Amino acid sequence: MRDLGAGFSYLLKGQRWVARHGRQYGFGLVPGLVTLVLYAAALVALALWGEDAVGWATPFAEGWPSPWLGLFRGFLTAVLFALGLLLAVVTFTAVTLLIGQPFYENLSEKVDRDVSPDGTAPESGLPLWRELWISARDSLRIVVRAALWGILLFACGFIPFVGQSVVPVIGFFVTGFFLTEELAGVALQRRGVELRERLALLRSRKTLIWGFGTPLAAAFVVPFVAVFLMPGAVAGATLLARELLGEEIDEDGAAEEPQDVTP
Repeated sequence: MRDLGAGFSYLLKGQRWVARHGRQYGFGLVPGLVTLVLYAAALVALALWGEDAVGWATPFAEGWPSPWLGLFRGFLTAVLFALGLLLAVVTFTAVTLLIGQPFYENLSEKVDRDVSPDGTAPESGLPLWRELWISARDSLRIVVRAALWGILLFACGFIPFVGQSVVPVIGFFVTGFFLTEELAGVALQRRGVELRERLALLRSRKTLIWGFGTPLAAAFVVPFVAVFLMPGAVAGATLLARELLGEEIDEDGAAEEPQDVTP
């Protein structure tokens, strides 16, 4: 339980950090706003034409009597939209991080320098195109893993009682884990930690990761909220990454106002 509380505290510390660093917060909002517009357009399209897509995919049901045809296709339309919403939640962070790689990389470095006792931050030394390629590749792998979990949980959702009570809770924990991986990946990738090592590192402190990621996953259900929490989530995940790697965090340094706030 101690790790659970510690994980949540890093989420709060990240939000406090960006609140004290106004320009960093402002620049950090840009990628989330761009992603929000793209996802909102996709979900609106799904809501408008989802029923048509379901009708096209289920021609075998054309001869079913009323009300079974309407109920069947209505259920599938709702499921389709729910899956689209789940994918939006799961992939929102990955896409936002990919779009905002330069923004969040800079933000993460500034957090590292701010809380490091010697005022330095690890640097990858890789060109931007290489960092973007690694980020996109790793994000795709995470999305595939998350999608497999999503399919499994969706299937379990049909189990009476369990599907309506236990499965949604498990879903938030699973989503929180993958969200944390994506966010902490900004700082860990800069340190040269490969995806497989990152996943092993996160699994070794699951309670800590759940404390950070699960409440964030619940908040990210509303994409508009996710936009405003994303900069602080990246900052908090950087602190979390330092905790996972056993790096010292200078709390006094983090509490000071920055001298350099350029992006």
